[in-house]
Amino acid sequence: MVQTPTSGEMPRSFEVRTYGCQMNVHDSERIGGVLEEAGYVPVAAGETADVVVFNTCAVRENADNRLYGNLGHLASVKAERPGMQIAVGGCMAQKDRDTVVRRAPWVDAVFGTNNLGSLPVLLERARIAEQAQIEIKETLEKFPSNLPTRRDSAYSAWVSISVGCNNTCTFCIVPSLRGKETDRRPGDILREIRTLVDQGVQEITLLGQNVNSYGVEFGDRQAFGKLLRACGEIDGLERVRFTSPHPAAFTDDVIEAMAQTPNVMPNLHMPLQSGSDRILREMRRSYRSEKFLGILDRVRAAMPRAAITTDIIVGFPGETEEDFAATMDVVRAARFSGAFTFQYSIRPGTPAATMPDQVPHEVVTERYQRLVPLVDEIAWAENRSLVGQQVEVLFAESEGRKDAATARMSGRARDNRLVHVRVPEDPADRPRPGDIAFALVDHAAPHHLTADGGITGLRRTRGGDAWQARTEAPPAPAGVSLGLPAVRG
Repeated sequence: MVQTPTSGEMPRSFEVRTYGCQMNVHDSERIGGVLEEAGYVPVAAGETADVVVFNTCAVRENADNRLYGNLGHLASVKAERPGMQIAVGGCMAQKDRDTVVRRAPWVDAVFGTNNLGSLPVLLERARIAEQAQIEIKETLEKFPSNLPTRRDSAYSAWVSISVGCNNTCTFCIVPSLRGKETDRRPGDILREIRTLVDQGVQEITLLGQNVNSYGVEFGDRQAFGKLLRACGEIDGLERVRFTSPHPAAFTDDVIEAMAQTPNVMPNLHMPLQSGSDRILREMRRSYRSEKFLGILDRVRAAMPRAAITTDIIVGFPGETEEDFAATMDVVRAARFSGAFTFQYSIRPGTPAATMPDQVPHEVVTERYQRLVPLVDEIAWAENRSLVGQQVEVLFAESEGRKDAATARMSGRARDNRLVHVRVPEDPADRPRPGDIAFALVDHAAPHHLTADGGITGLRRTRGGDAWQARTEAPPAPAGVSLGLPAVRG
């Protein structure tokens, strides 16, 4: 343990602020666990932490702007709090290294994606030396899942099955920051999941930069499908999800495993990025629109009620109006239940950054403003098809809609759609986060469903028990906070 307060000293508090994808959220849980193991405590809600850690993203330009804006705000806070420390980790730290301290010299520690466990030592060195400590490892120091964890949820958990990426998409800087794909052995993954289930977790999401290429490191092309089936054999594990698969590596054995394994949920998030085959070639996305749509057809044939979501980039260099029209055509054909849509922005260090024919910002914006309404219109129509049907809802604390006036709580259906549900006003009859019930959908919006007719079949779960045990402990601190929306590869 690096920090050991002497008798009478209060432990130093910490807060982790997260930007970016689910992998970053999972890394932040590890950062929190490492700091707790070193003797730090999560900051109480409403208080200023002694140590603020920014776990950063490098995928979108807005992430840079937001980070340095927040660092600037903390400069004056730190000046008034002797002993306060600020650390920057994650993908942007891996990319920018010395730039972080040059632009924000009040930062105490900079660490990369491959050495999360180094943070307590770096903070202690910075305190003693009174100067910034920078440590960026080029290769993975310790698989993140072997580090201690401070999980944000009592009933739902991320489980990393691989880190890194072997693809060379021209718009993406992730492979240079997280390295080549490294796969965990199936036994290690399943052991972690069983341990989580024993602790009350009933929903897990398998994480990988390209999750369905899992097994490439040890030569088993069907390893991911086998892993899904093995998850189906774990007693007490109610819901299994995964993100994000790459269309080029998506195989029919995975579709069969999804359809035949009851606890693997009928939802698929698979990035399209562009519907233009020419742009896909320029992006080095090794599939074409026909293959992408063929995968969706086979998924829906095996799971007719599957909800399919995606990522789309508008304005990639060289994109013409014809290319954009092809994207709109694929969106119409794919019938996505939702999409993360992004305006292309130059990321230094990527091949796309130096490509000719960068699309003017006003053109990108205009196309984006045409795409989003189409995505929403289709998602709304897909959601309206569920009106009058019952859905099974896992109630969630993090979805955040506990409306006392309407007695609503929120959760996720099996297909991952967000559902706002009217629940009994008597607390004894209300579901807890982690509990499961059925609800009849009576209204649909583009981004959620509403079920005001009440719940049936309420099932008190071990996940709900775990949530209740956690909330009945001393007031929960606010050690980890989330920032930007998810961005997937």
